[in-house]
Amino acid sequence: MMIKSLVIIAFLLIIISLGSALYTMVNNKKGGDPKKTAKALTFRVGLSVVLFILVIMAYATGLIKPEGIGVRMQQQRMMQSK
Repeated sequence: MMIKSLVIIAFLLIIISLGSALYTMVNNKKGGDPKKTAKALTFRVGLSVVLFILVIMAYATGLIKPEGIGVRMQQQRMMQSK
């Protein structure tokens, strides 16, 4: 449950950072600072990389398991082949 909460928080931070970059980019025409846009986008990319590594590590250690249609289809094929 904790890992899912961390993933959701990270996604929200990524969206907020992207919105911040968009806001500063739109206001850049009015004399805004392009360094703020670059900083927000750099933060977003770094956070995305950290989130990707976190998800891979959680999957490798078994904290999260794949769910959904693909897993169910695979289980059905395994049952039919037996």
